Amino acid sequence: MSKIGPTPSEIRAYRAENAKLRERDIASNLGVSEAALVAAEVGISAIRIDANPNRLLERAPELGSVMALSRNESAVHEKIGVYEKIEIGERTSLTLGDNIDLRIFNWVWAHAFAVTKTDGDVVRRSLQYFDKSGEAIHKIHLRPDSNLEAYERIVADFRLEDQSQDFTAEVFTKLPSGRKEGFDVAELRDQWSKLTDTHEFFGMLRKLDVDRCAAVRAVGEEFAWKLADGVIAEFFQKSVETQVNLMCFVANRGIVQIHTGPVSNIQPMGPWINVMDPTFHLHLRMDHIAEAWAVRKPTKDGHVTSIEAYDAEGEMIIQFFGKRKEGNAEMTEWRALVESLSTTNAAAAA
Repeated sequence: MSKIGPTPSEIRAYRAENAKLRERDIASNLGVSEAALVAAEVGISAIRIDANPNRLLERAPELGSVMALSRNESAVHEKIGVYEKIEIGERTSLTLGDNIDLRIFNWVWAHAFAVTKTDGDVVRRSLQYFDKSGEAIHKIHLRPDSNLEAYERIVADFRLEDQSQDFTAEVFTKLPSGRKEGFDVAELRDQWSKLTDTHEFFGMLRKLDVDRCAAVRAVGEEFAWKLADGVIAEFFQKSVETQVNLMCFVANRGIVQIHTGPVSNIQPMGPWINVMDPTFHLHLRMDHIAEAWAVRKPTKDGHVTSIEAYDAEGEMIIQFFGKRKEGNAEMTEWRALVESLSTTNAAAAA
């Protein structure tokens, strides 16, 4: 594969000239992946390390309290806590801690770096993981009370022989999402009505070969109704007022990161709406949300209601549920909140 684009030294020079830009914007301006940006610093402020997520999970508890960050193009999800209650699998692994709650798709993780940044007297250390195309999957940022000695041991143990500055991105073949049209809506409604667990939903879509957003649009108001433009700001306002225990899911192709609990400190800033709570930060691009839906899925414990926001391509940006344990009915206060949100059709949720 021939190498194109700026050299590592050119990347470093541009980065130095544009130090105030976010890394994601620098990478976009240069036409490179974020991983290429980090790789250009290998031997200077970055070290290539083993990208195996299970190996990370086995050692991450040693770090103590850290900030875990997962993001997609439109939402950044940050949780402060400890990696605990870890379940390691061959293809999918989990952390089920009170604060750091992750679903990890192991086969997607391909490259990793330990990164040290110095800003005056402040030194920031992180472990950063990427897929084969160079898209960021997950980052662990040390905090003042993190175990620095454990971090240094992990970096030494995970260090790779290959410490090159070059990064060649491989195309990440996106899995087909299913048909966006031409499917049997009556069959979709029938299969949807027979769900007994929310975890059956993805399997149903795959079996029917239907795209998720297309299914939500088509299934009908018994199971999904469209919410008004800008409704997520309204949702956060009502969540603060009610202090409802919600679940906030942000995913990319390699991970799902989840917050469970109330939210309190909401700060809009330009196109972003931000949650700035003690152990949970969320940064959400409101202008990327093309449509939002309230969605009902039948379960053996009664129906479960979610809020789902999609971008212009029909890709999920963010999803919210009410906190619920398996075997329990959905919280009435959560259901009432969702059903109170503004809709595109005032009669839709009636």
